[in-house]
Amino acid sequence: MTPGARLQAAIELLDEIIAGAREGGAAADTLIARYFAARRYAGSKDRRAVRELVYAAVRRFGDMPASGRAAMVALADEDSAVAAMFDGSPRGPAPIDPAEVRAASGRVPAWLDRALTLCGLDAADIASLIDRAPLDLRANRLRTTADQAAALFPEVRRIDNVPDALRLPAGSAVDQTPAWRDGWIEIQDAGSQMVTAAARAAPGMQVVDLCAGAGGKALALAAAMDNRGTVLASDVDRARLSRLAPRAERAGAAIIEPRLLDPNREADALEDWRDRADVVLIDAPCSGTGTWRRNPEARWRLTPERVERLVATQRRLIDVGAALVRPGGALVYIVCSLLDDEGASQIDRFLADHADWTAEQPIPQGRPRGQGRRLTPAHDATDGFFVARLIRPC
Repeated sequence: MTPGARLQAAIELLDEIIAGAREGGAAADTLIARYFAARRYAGSKDRRAVRELVYAAVRRFGDMPASGRAAMVALADEDSAVAAMFDGSPRGPAPIDPAEVRAASGRVPAWLDRALTLCGLDAADIASLIDRAPLDLRANRLRTTADQAAALFPEVRRIDNVPDALRLPAGSAVDQTPAWRDGWIEIQDAGSQMVTAAARAAPGMQVVDLCAGAGGKALALAAAMDNRGTVLASDVDRARLSRLAPRAERAGAAIIEPRLLDPNREADALEDWRDRADVVLIDAPCSGTGTWRRNPEARWRLTPERVERLVATQRRLIDVGAALVRPGGALVYIVCSLLDDEGASQIDRFLADHADWTAEQPIPQGRPRGQGRRLTPAHDATDGFFVARLIRPC
């Protein structure tokens, strides 16, 4: 592909991503994969170059641009290499007309910039939310040790106080390596590993992962428990939960029991676990403001109304999870959000309604926020998270 053809492909992809954000369609990564699956002529260098152009634009504009071309025209004003690709070549975009309107936007939508500032984040914290993330791995102690896994990757870095975490440069390909195939490693952000450790899972425990998704945290819990005890991994999303079984088999995690739940009827399906769990971990659905480094187009999908709906769901799930905790057990609440409405304020609300429950420090990392801890890319070099650990009275 010529440089102009690469830019035209990026413009077409951005148009699809913008439409997807407006209409609740597929995520950017999925759209990019589909685009190139239908264009086998594009080589690996072409795909990489187009992807980099797409994400340069997505990261640059906090507010959704009017079109892919509008975004790239504005980007061309800042990058002479992009400007040179508007060359009018047969498969490239038409040259820029001086009269074309340039997209104007900060890196974060204005309403979210205000909201995050009110939640105590400074300019460096907010700017770091759209930096490109490294690739973090978790060494699976059911198969290997962190030292053995680290020895397989020349560019690896270890992360202080996260014993199983390995960090590789962004874009590293690991899913075709023997270490991946044999279940030695899982892709998991170091921050996700930190907040999962707030469960303090130990062999023999009975643990519920209430919003398990595809099971990343359930796998980490099973490893921490040395395959002794039970991890009930439940979710309402059949497609995501279906990915857990093959992952668990590859990882050698034999104590995970998947359970599909009906939305808004989770308590009924979990009645057999009432007052039984040593730990209930709730990685609640949220705005994802802490994961923009990996999903920057998510900024375009978020609205105040959607946050309100998520807050209501989180509140309900906390109450569902609390009913499963045995006397003396723990409820661990996690969101990959930096908005207090989804984090610290949720815990304040719960404790106001359950005065006999107590909060304790969940993890040593991060900074205090309300009754929990908060991780940010700028301060902790991880995705953004809020985590709290609550104890039910005996």
